[in-house]
Amino acid sequence: MSAAGTPPADGGGPVRGPVSPSGLLDVLRVASVVLDAEGRIVLWSPQAEELFGYTAREALGRYAARIMVHEQHLDLVVELFSEVMRTGRSWAGAFPIRRKDGGTRLVEFRNMRLLDDRGEVYALGLAVDQSTVRRLEQDVALSARIVAQSPIGLAVLDADLRYVSVNPALERINGVPAEDHLGRTVREVLPLLDADAIEDAAHRVLDTGRPAVDRPLTGRTPADPDEDRAWSVSLYRLENALGTVLGVAVSVVDVTEQRRASAEAETARRRLAVIADATARIGTALDLERTAGELAGVAVPELADAAAVDLLEAVVQGRRSTLGPGEPAVIRALAVRWTDAADDVPSAADPPGRVARYAADRLLTECVRTGSPVMVPQVKDEDLARIARSPEAAELLARAGVHSYLAVPLIARGEVLGALDLVRTRNPRPFDEDDLLLARELASRAAVQIDNARWYQNARDTALTLQRSLLPSHPPVTGGLEVASRYQPAGATSEVGGDWFDVIPLEGGKTALVVGDVMGSGIPAAATMGRLRTATHTLASLGLDPAVLLEHLDRITGGLDQAIATCVYVVHDPRARQCAIANAGHLPPVRVRAGHPPELLDLPTGVPLGVGGVAFSTTTVELDPGDRLVLYTDGLVETRRHPLDERLDRLLALLDHPGGSLEEVCDLLLRTLHEPDNMDDVALLIARATSSGT
Repeated sequence: MSAAGTPPADGGGPVRGPVSPSGLLDVLRVASVVLDAEGRIVLWSPQAEELFGYTAREALGRYAARIMVHEQHLDLVVELFSEVMRTGRSWAGAFPIRRKDGGTRLVEFRNMRLLDDRGEVYALGLAVDQSTVRRLEQDVALSARIVAQSPIGLAVLDADLRYVSVNPALERINGVPAEDHLGRTVREVLPLLDADAIEDAAHRVLDTGRPAVDRPLTGRTPADPDEDRAWSVSLYRLENALGTVLGVAVSVVDVTEQRRASAEAETARRRLAVIADATARIGTALDLERTAGELAGVAVPELADAAAVDLLEAVVQGRRSTLGPGEPAVIRALAVRWTDAADDVPSAADPPGRVARYAADRLLTECVRTGSPVMVPQVKDEDLARIARSPEAAELLARAGVHSYLAVPLIARGEVLGALDLVRTRNPRPFDEDDLLLARELASRAAVQIDNARWYQNARDTALTLQRSLLPSHPPVTGGLEVASRYQPAGATSEVGGDWFDVIPLEGGKTALVVGDVMGSGIPAAATMGRLRTATHTLASLGLDPAVLLEHLDRITGGLDQAIATCVYVVHDPRARQCAIANAGHLPPVRVRAGHPPELLDLPTGVPLGVGGVAFSTTTVELDPGDRLVLYTDGLVETRRHPLDERLDRLLALLDHPGGSLEEVCDLLLRTLHEPDNMDDVALLIARATSSGT
């Protein structure tokens, strides 16, 4: 239905039935005057009364020229009137008039001859104030100029949402000539757009009168049929001066470039956020597998649906690796991460810790051989054979829906360590240059952390091997003592330390028990520990009193560069059922006796070895058959979160339960007291007195 409630004529024919009047004539205030053949006024409209100032009673029957035209144009007007009446040709022009009140006004005239049914001749005069006409002309001209030259696409739709007019900008936006719009709907002109959304919005505007401003719209038009564009569309209801609804005005602004710029800005923001996240999350510990897992965790799901971190096996072993053109790559998988959308991918990936050979034609091999990224935006069946290690793995990747692949090398200090492998399954976008840039940034940052972790791990393994080689291998029973021991290196976040223990057989069936801790970590601490252990063995063979032995060790330690150590030295005499103990700044041993609660031995603490200038003392304590003596380093009981007294009480509580072998007690103490992230080593030595001579 049209705005007036009358359907438009089919095929552009005349409109049938009543329609609402236009307000244009009311704006113009057109005055109508009818003259007889003599020039007398026979009809006088209300608008004429308003324009000339004479009432109908005053005007009717009078010569029109006398009251409608200024006297200076009287002769000309009479001549023109005569010509119209004689020839029947219309005449138009502008003349000044003198109103009844004496004022002058410039008026536009149009005169034409009329005939009635009896053949009588009349003249119809139409008159409008010229200033009103000019103002309307200017408004129309301005509107037409703005519409024609506006860079914004503009259109008018009638109440049936058919195009009435479009401006040149909209012609360019739609790629359709203006004449091909007229009389057609949006759906007919632009079949690739979501016409339902546009029409629904337009109907709401027609019904409510509330404009719809800046409605987003995306799609394709004949102007650019191969690429999606974005527009901002606004709709306004059009009404005439009487409030009659005429249709909808539509403005269309192409915002494709702004949307792209916004998308690029969002991509840059996301990239910075991922990089910031990577900076915070990657490299929290000097552990190779953990660092690789952190890299994969940052990449998924922000960058990929699944990610794997692979290192060359030679690199893991601490050797440099270079691959020739036809040489396969021996790879160790360190970490695999995936989203629920990529559940089938792990079955195709190498499990973490697994060493695998990738043929020379594989994309992963190409990546680590050349040190350059490899990107396959659209993965085809033949590409899967080069991505996967085996045909079975390629079939699993195909089943998972892998459609895009990206591998970037992990390069640190000029050496290719391995690669970060990324695939997309659920994410429909193929990898692009922005993704490649982000992946390279992540790989670059992570590679340094991975390199640090692998060198640290190699150094730690070396120090640990050295330290373990220096620790004793003692019999379970010696000199009236049953002995069990444990050494637990520090957590992966720290280097090995200088903790040690020793069981030294002495003459006369005696046994020396030693637990010590060299301050510091790494190979220097392990080397210092080895020197002190050797010196302790040598001094113990001399049968020295424990305090005297510690004095000698103190002088030896003082001669080592920046060496400080704590130590407890115990000599057990099974015949006397006693232990002679000296302490150099170490935590006191625990004695466990049947029928008594475990106790920390009350010993002079002494000062650490290497401080010098302070004498040590020897304390003798009873150790009957069945009694236990527990020696340990501070790594067993000290933490950053708990007071030392609280932890020592916990140690005593654990030892207050009789039963179990010494080996089981060692395991219990380590399992319960030693925390995984402890920054210190643990040396633990437990001795139980047996019957004399056994």
